Amino acid sequence: MAAPENLLARETSPYLLQHAANPVHWRPWGKAALDEAKAANKPIMVSIGYAACHWCHVMAHESFEDPATAALMNSLFVNIKIDREERPDIDHIYMSALHALGEQGGWPLTMFTTPDGTPFWGGTYFPPEPRWGRPSFRQVLQGVANAFHNGAEAVTQNTKALTQHLAQQATAVPGEAPGPAQLEAVAQTYLRMTDPENGGLRGAPKFPNPPIFRFLWQNAFRTGQPEALDAVHLMLERMSQGGIYDHLGGGYARYSTDDIWLVPHFEKMLYDNAQILDLLALAHTHRPNPLYAQRADETVGWLMRDMSAQRIDGLAAFAASEDADSEGEEGRFYVWTEAEIDALLGVASAAFKRTYDVRSAGNWEGKTILQRVTPQGAPDQEAALARSRDVLFHAREMRVRPGWDDKVLADWNGLTIAALARASSVFDRPAWLDRARDAFDFILTNMAASHGGVDHAWRHGRVAASGMIEDQAAMARAALALHEATGEVRFLATAERLANAAEAAFADGHGGFYSTAADASDVPLTRPRSAADNVTPSGNGMMAEVFARLFHLTGQSEWHDRAVAVLKAFGGQPDQLTGMPCLLAAADLLEEAASVVIVGEPASALVRVALSAPDPAVVVLRSADTGALPADHPAYGKAAGPHDSVAYVCRRQVCSLPITDASVLSRILGSRDTNSAGLSAC
Repeated sequence: MAAPENLLARETSPYLLQHAANPVHWRPWGKAALDEAKAANKPIMVSIGYAACHWCHVMAHESFEDPATAALMNSLFVNIKIDREERPDIDHIYMSALHALGEQGGWPLTMFTTPDGTPFWGGTYFPPEPRWGRPSFRQVLQGVANAFHNGAEAVTQNTKALTQHLAQQATAVPGEAPGPAQLEAVAQTYLRMTDPENGGLRGAPKFPNPPIFRFLWQNAFRTGQPEALDAVHLMLERMSQGGIYDHLGGGYARYSTDDIWLVPHFEKMLYDNAQILDLLALAHTHRPNPLYAQRADETVGWLMRDMSAQRIDGLAAFAASEDADSEGEEGRFYVWTEAEIDALLGVASAAFKRTYDVRSAGNWEGKTILQRVTPQGAPDQEAALARSRDVLFHAREMRVRPGWDDKVLADWNGLTIAALARASSVFDRPAWLDRARDAFDFILTNMAASHGGVDHAWRHGRVAASGMIEDQAAMARAALALHEATGEVRFLATAERLANAAEAAFADGHGGFYSTAADASDVPLTRPRSAADNVTPSGNGMMAEVFARLFHLTGQSEWHDRAVAVLKAFGGQPDQLTGMPCLLAAADLLEEAASVVIVGEPASALVRVALSAPDPAVVVLRSADTGALPADHPAYGKAAGPHDSVAYVCRRQVCSLPITDASVLSRILGSRDTNSAGLSAC
């Protein structure tokens, strides 16, 4: 018989540890908890959330910390608490089940299952008393337990239907690889969804949705149509001046609750800021904007200052998130009153208040969320505002900080490393590249998996979750970004190793990949398999990109074939491609990428231009001479001439004449029409 106690104190996840003192007899996810439920013939109550989740905290305070509610939970259920960031595979299964039940997803996710983990009913947040047309959590607990033990027909029907639904979701439906018609159809669908006034997608709440806008950006270079580029610029400009951005400490919150980017849920996630940094760099090199440069600088400053996780042997990766709440109140750390600002800034207060929308009544619940409402001023005005921000920042540092989730997630770090590599080139910040290299080496050193890839979650010297396909893909993608940015061969070799490890441990036999490795023993029902992007790119979409980049870097047809196989694995359901922007971007990269081969001086102006190309479908390969290139590469053996450095731009296995002028290379990489620069192929 399992101990009648809360077992979460043994875990490393900050989210699980937040619940370690609850009177609920929580168990972590695993075989032991499932065996306990089977032995006791009790249904399971699975509660899934994450450390920075505001409504997770609310439900915890209202229900999980309440002794009477906890006693009811303990008597009726085996209760399992899951950190969705540690176990996105389990979260995906139960969130998919919730959607199949016709419920809107979100966290906390509350799922009720049979003793073997099969879901039969669920929801998200439940209030402690009946409210908003929803039953109380205690009513839900009693009703679900009665239905389970009395053999309610609905329980049997739901378990059967949900099992079939989840199995169908994971079933391969291969077809043709997406082509230009599919890419254009999806792009037009997204463009119709964009907000022409405030940027982003229409409506509220408003999320940045980086995978969607990254695809729109890349597709615009394929088509030559400016509408998508303008949509990305508009979103970045509005977000970067809105309340979703932290104007004092840097970094973007997860989303805004309104449609004008003013009121965020104040949590800051590593994955959002990584992907937004990448977009800022692409947008800046396309249309230079001091706003983008400033926001990139401030956001990387926040990453380095506040988001560096535990350092081991001189290396550190990045932490997962910062909370929305402090002192039990959402946003308390970030908001201001007019009186506070007047007291701190004195004579400088009036100009600051005009600029950042500080009002006597506030702009949110009687307080002020800082947002920039005036255009860029003269240099002396901007310098004065910077001094005021610095005063407020240091005053804010004296407040009680929000909670910090310092676990290291390989996939989110992979996104961050790749973004830093690009941004370091665009904004000429070599220290950012050094920091990316440190994070990469930390993960390869401390989170190496037995199958040759990487594990998923690490904290305080312990691996807390095995690797998933997103981890292998994001880290392989990061390795390629570092290889292109540094020219170091070791990163290319690591990318190839990670790609092969993913193939061995995660392949589905149809060209795609399961989320979990073949030896995963605690995944209920079926191994998840999807190419749909969420707030982060899917593992299958990133694997397709990795294979495509490896093909363009090496010229080896094996990588091309693997990329095509992933694309075909999800091509049989064309109506679902709208949810797969990362996969579609990989399809474009495979067929249309510019492979820029630079021969000679490794730090030449040609290298800097290539690494700062605005089109994401550019791959940069450096070589001492063309004879040292892989034999299968289309630029192999081409004469470089007497110049210190030359570049070839190769598309569809055909290369341009040698380019020695950085301005010419820049012009070519700003468009996919090589002939627009007057160059003939050779």
